[in-house]
Amino acid sequence: MTKPRASAPPTSSTASATISASVFKATCLELMDEIAATGSDVIVTKHGRPVVRVGPATIAPASPVGFMRGTIVRHGDLIASDEDGWATTQTDPLLTRGR
Repeated sequence: MTKPRASAPPTSSTASATISASVFKATCLELMDEIAATGSDVIVTKHGRPVVRVGPATIAPASPVGFMRGTIVRHGDLIASDEDGWATTQTDPLLTRGR
């Protein structure tokens, strides 16, 4: 007894092989290997109506552009001196040297 077989995956990226859900269920592992090898996709139908498209899982690498967007916090001007913030106190070590 031979298993029902899906049609061969097409070479064009716009056209897809179409198989019924029962054939997909019977040959799922084989189809997954074929899809991984060829990079094409398969449309699974139920009662002649397209239900799902099965295709290769392509994982794109993360883009280096904008990966830190929103993580930098601005705390004011980093170059200008903040002399008002340096109030002299009685324990200022620079004042005790000069005496």
